Amino acid sequence: MPFAVAALSHTPMFGRIDPGGSMLEEVNAAIGRVRGFIETFDPEVIVSFGPDHLNGVLYEMMPSFAIGAQAEGVGDWGTRRGPLPVDAGTARLLHAEVLGRDIDVARSERLKVDHGMLQSLELIFGAGLPRPFVPVFVNSIGKPLGPMRRVRLFGEALGAAAATLGKRVLFTASGGLSHDPPVADFETGTPEVRERITHADITPEQIAQREAAVLAAGKRRAAGEGPAKLANEPWDREVLRVLASGDLSQADAWTSDWVLEGGAGAHEIRAWLAAYAALSAGGRYETVEENYWASRPWGCGFGIVTVQSVP
Repeated sequence: MPFAVAALSHTPMFGRIDPGGSMLEEVNAAIGRVRGFIETFDPEVIVSFGPDHLNGVLYEMMPSFAIGAQAEGVGDWGTRRGPLPVDAGTARLLHAEVLGRDIDVARSERLKVDHGMLQSLELIFGAGLPRPFVPVFVNSIGKPLGPMRRVRLFGEALGAAAATLGKRVLFTASGGLSHDPPVADFETGTPEVRERITHADITPEQIAQREAAVLAAGKRRAAGEGPAKLANEPWDREVLRVLASGDLSQADAWTSDWVLEGGAGAHEIRAWLAAYAALSAGGRYETVEENYWASRPWGCGFGIVTVQSVP
């Protein structure tokens, strides 16, 4: 079956801090080409892989993977708040099919989704998200994180499940690449932090407070201040090389320590790996377009890639 991938980085700094030079114009132009690619591919099903930033999926129940049959946006960083247009029937079918392939994955009838998935989707499809999709959560923050091999196997199982649909399937991926944002840690957090990241209904006021702190840190970084790591371009290039190679078993060797060379947020590449692995279930694939920028003001390696299966 014809499969395709559209993978986009996300960052709260988008539209809030000037990345400098012509980068913003180049990024917007590349996003426009992604829209054209998707229009030409004309997907019948959209499956979206993305992380969460301890806004929607918390330590009260932290699965490695979850497929949302119903979902709602938490509304952080200007993304949609409230019910999302989920392709519920397809989500439930894919969930059952993945389980039947010996891969454990949770199903949620109220998956809460933050900008980790929604920013990229809204950049592609618009803030109204007019197209139904299947949201797939890939844990990239909640510790301990499983081995990358499990992410690959999960993606392959979901791709094999999608192949049973007999339809054109677009897999989107949001996250990474290298970036080092402040991340709440359960082991070192205060009792208040632990409670918030274990069980909380995030209010707009709390979202505003957290965003103000992250934006302030971003501004300090853009000014050359603060301890955060900058984009790690060699690391990013290696990730993109492996994903494009078609031999995703190379990612099995990505240890947690190696991934953290890309920063505290770098484990979001798990969403990209899952999407490429799903694509690989359709056979050989080739990159249509790859774009990459290493941005000091945004504090990240920013990638936009489109890929399509080859008959």
